[in-house]
Amino acid sequence: MNEIHTKVTDRDAMIAGMAPVLQPGLFVFCTMLHNSISREALAQAHGMFVEDEGLSLILPRTEALRLGFKAEAIMRQITLMVYSALEGVGLTAAVSAALAEKGIPANMVAATMHDHIFVPARFADQAFDTLRALQKEARERLASAAPAS
Repeated sequence: MNEIHTKVTDRDAMIAGMAPVLQPGLFVFCTMLHNSISREALAQAHGMFVEDEGLSLILPRTEALRLGFKAEAIMRQITLMVYSALEGVGLTAAVSAALAEKGIPANMVAATMHDHIFVPARFADQAFDTLRALQKEARERLASAAPAS
């Protein structure tokens, strides 16, 4: 596969370019064992991970309820649109620290192209604003560090 994006590894560059996007919809984290609804649940999943206790899925809330899962912790998804390299250091830590400072729980999911943060729905707007402020601070740091022309 040809890479069409440049991977970013510098911490401040990753933060400055992260461009958070609050995705539409509500999500829940569910755990299941392989059973009759496995295939249908996997087809609806936005993320999954195999754990010792079963298959952990991130499902749209409506699909989770339709499939009979409990939808206790209702989450929103914020996607960081920077193409951060998997070997990049500091983006997850900076994002987690900024949200923790505001008392916002965050579940980080790193994928090949982008990082995604799942926050309780009631904190979504505050989390989004916090990440935009973090991005602005990083842009200002980069601008002040750039050589004058």
